[in-house]
Amino acid sequence: MKKLLTLATVTLASQSVLAQEAAQTVGGYDKGMIAIAAGLAIGIAALGGTLAQAKTAAAALEGIARNPAAQGKIFTPMIIGLALIESLVIYAFVIAFFLQGKI
Repeated sequence: MKKLLTLATVTLASQSVLAQEAAQTVGGYDKGMIAIAAGLAIGIAALGGTLAQAKTAAAALEGIARNPAAQGKIFTPMIIGLALIESLVIYAFVIAFFLQGKI
C-alpha cells in the first residue's frame, strides 16, 4: 500500500512539471512549424538544385567529350542553365529568411 501511495504521489506531483505550455503562434501558425517549414524550404531546394546542377554538368561534359568541336555551343547554354537552377535555390533561401523573420 505504501508503494502505491508513493507512486500516486509522484505521478500526480509530476503532472505540473510535465505540463506543456500553450504553443506560441504567429498568424494562427505555431512558431515551431514555421521553423520546420523554413528548414525544409532551404533543405529541399539545396538538394534539388545540387542534383540538377550535377546532371546538367554531367550531360554537358559528356556532350563535349563526344564532340569537342561543339564545346562553344554547349558551354554557354550550360552556364545559363546552371544560373537558372541556382536562382531557384536563392529564391528558396530568401523565402526561408522571410519565414524565420516571422518567428
